[in-house]
Amino acid sequence: MSTPGSGNRAMFWRIIRRLLGANRGRLFFILLALGAGAAVTAALLNLQVDAKRRITTEFRAFGANVFITPRDSNSNALQPGERTLDAAIYKRIPRSNGYDVAAAAKLLYGIVQVSPWDVRSQVSDARRATSAVLVGYQLSGNDLGEIFPSTILADPQGRVLMGVEPGIRVSSCELGEQLANRLGVQVQQFVEVQANGSNVLCDIARIRRFGGPEDGQILMWLDAAQELLRQPSRLTAIALSVPGNPESVQQYLAALQSSLPDVEVRPVRQFTEGEAKIYYRISSLLNVTVVIVMLLTGLCVMAAMTNVAMERKNDVGLMKAIGGATRRVLRLFMMEAALLGFAGGLIGAAAGIFLSIWLGKQVFGVAAQPRLIVYPVAVALTTIVAILSAYPLRRLASVRPASVFRGEA
Repeated sequence: MSTPGSGNRAMFWRIIRRLLGANRGRLFFILLALGAGAAVTAALLNLQVDAKRRITTEFRAFGANVFITPRDSNSNALQPGERTLDAAIYKRIPRSNGYDVAAAAKLLYGIVQVSPWDVRSQVSDARRATSAVLVGYQLSGNDLGEIFPSTILADPQGRVLMGVEPGIRVSSCELGEQLANRLGVQVQQFVEVQANGSNVLCDIARIRRFGGPEDGQILMWLDAAQELLRQPSRLTAIALSVPGNPESVQQYLAALQSSLPDVEVRPVRQFTEGEAKIYYRISSLLNVTVVIVMLLTGLCVMAAMTNVAMERKNDVGLMKAIGGATRRVLRLFMMEAALLGFAGGLIGAAAGIFLSIWLGKQVFGVAAQPRLIVYPVAVALTTIVAILSAYPLRRLASVRPASVFRGEA
């Protein structure tokens, strides 16, 4: 035997089904408006979430955005100086900022004399000798471009060192484009590097284009540079490429300064501040657009609900006449609006995710990745808009059964 409560619930949902199917044309119009609003909302929100990752990735392509230097040293960490760091400080650097492990490089700078090496005569060409900045480096990753963005102009595979007499110390190095042109050398040739009365013969492994003053530098492995400059276990700077959004980077900088109080932590402001400004502008624009879309969707649904309120006065009067409470009657119509919003949100948000993938290709050149958090948020927003847009149905609370039966309503 069914209880009175179960019978009331069954009748409630039966009436809801009848209300939804009473006017299929209007039902389609409301679902279309809600679905379109949910689609645009989901697409914009997904682009906003993906833009944070996209901007972070694009800015990391510019290389290191944080430098650790000796305190009170030259403000430009990329120039050789007399002050150095103890290489052991590298182990005290926190390597994660909540997003990913930061790429890092140990750096040692010095001024050296570079001259082409003649394989036939086994001597350097002093006439073409030139001063250059030596950069000794050791990477935590596999690619120098993570720290110093550059283009490899020459990188022959399968290199074989030939023409060097046994006993001559040889190290591998890379030259900037400008320095290589000044010396008139190419890959697979040799240069002699001299500093502090010491010298080392370098085979040119690569020639790089940095697009800046780095094109006049010579790069070699850190241990060889430390030996040549007579700076064992010393560093000029430590370069970090810190991923994450602006807030994450700032939190990492605070943790870095706290754990390394005896050194100077210098963020590259052009990167960190520029990244924050671009993201906040994009985020603000997308948020404003979402609000406008939701308002327009609400106005469309409200117009349809106004017609619903006018058409259902007789139904409401009959419900009240047979004992239906005003609160229960309004609950029926609010539930109808909520179901319409939920259905429109489910359909529209799914379409919006696919729309954002297409928009990502058009705007960024790469498809936006679907973010699962966007889907329930878009559905919830659409449902709330549908419920708020059902405000005209509150006019039904003032309908009087007697006036309806007399034809006055």
